[in-house]
Amino acid sequence: MKPLSQDEAQRIKLCLMKMAQKDCIRFLEKVRWNQKPQCPYCSSLRASSIEQEKRYHCNDCFTSYSVTVNTIFHKTHVNLQKWLRAILIYQGATPSISVRKLGQELGVSKNTAANILKRLKEATPQEQKLLKAIMKHLRKLK
Repeated sequence: MKPLSQDEAQRIKLCLMKMAQKDCIRFLEKVRWNQKPQCPYCSSLRASSIEQEKRYHCNDCFTSYSVTVNTIFHKTHVNLQKWLRAILIYQGATPSISVRKLGQELGVSKNTAANILKRLKEATPQEQKLLKAIMKHLRKLK
């Protein structure tokens, strides 16, 4: 995938800044599931939405899950808008971005920024595939 131009990165950054958490969740659901929730535990497509919790309930294995399960976003308290901005910054950084600079860009502490960078650098092949898909879809934001 070709690198982002400065103008393209700025345009995407502005789009992301306008997105609320629920918009980011919808965006991630579109990228990950094509808006058809799939249980990460049993792969079932039979799910009921738990709207107020932004989760789903699997009608086969009876577990509750969100779109972030089994991703780098799982079990973090950083909102998805900041995660998407971090991915944008990380993908465009050559050779790499410092923890302090990422923290300043995202408005988070250096410890949180370090955790985000660590997760991005240590992403599994499955997570890398998701990150590429996210970048592909970020380019389409308007």
